[in-house]
Amino acid sequence: MSLTKRLDDAREAYKKKDLAASAEAHSSKAIIEGADEEHGGKGSQYIGSIVYGGLDGVVTTFAAVSGVAGAALGPNIILIMGLANLLADGFSMAVGSYLSDKSEQEYYNREEEREAWEVDHFPEGEKQELVTIYKSQGYSPEDAGNMTKTIAKDKRRWVDAMMLLELGLIRDDKKPITGALATFAAFVIAGVIPLIVYLIGLVVPIPGNLAFTISAILSGVTLFGLGAAKVKVTGLNPLRSGLEMLLVGGAAAGVAYLVGMALKGLGA
Repeated sequence: MSLTKRLDDAREAYKKKDLAASAEAHSSKAIIEGADEEHGGKGSQYIGSIVYGGLDGVVTTFAAVSGVAGAALGPNIILIMGLANLLADGFSMAVGSYLSDKSEQEYYNREEEREAWEVDHFPEGEKQELVTIYKSQGYSPEDAGNMTKTIAKDKRRWVDAMMLLELGLIRDDKKPITGALATFAAFVIAGVIPLIVYLIGLVVPIPGNLAFTISAILSGVTLFGLGAAKVKVTGLNPLRSGLEMLLVGGAAAGVAYLVGMALKGLGA
């Protein structure tokens, strides 16, 4: 049994409160078989970037389409505004993702270097810090001391323990540039969906109201699908998550549409 399947089985057993299935997922055989598999998989750490980038792409682009449609402007204007908004916001999100991930990793590396230096130069003080942390968590002085002695035998493990227990930091091996590209790609691919009907309209004329209706339907389906896919990150109910994103995206589009209508009236 692979680690991924064991975790999926454990989650399913928990949802159903199935003790027998949960016991099977936690059996020695299942744990040992999954131990050699890379935790999470190489691409799983980018799932969040892909899902949330896609959601933002659909919401942002359809809101722009709704605003222009509410102002009763032509399909060419909708297409220009939509594509400009799509690429500009997608680039902005990708840059933001890159800088955020890069800054977090730089901060982690800087603190890790400091902890490693302190372990080298003030080992007794670092051990006392670790003992104090374990005692604050409810361990007896004897257990806290024994755990600290065991961890302190390996510098790498010791530094990692200080990073987690003292600073609350966990190493993130996600590559900032890959995360940024995943965010941009998801944003653009999902965000272009509300514009597909207007792109087709460049070749086959489509009435404005019909085009907007089709765009709304496509956007709604995409929002629901990505909202349901979000459970890969959140672990929530897919139906509830999908409906939640559909309502949020619909509300954003509704606001943009009303603003467009209001501006149209002011410009009359």
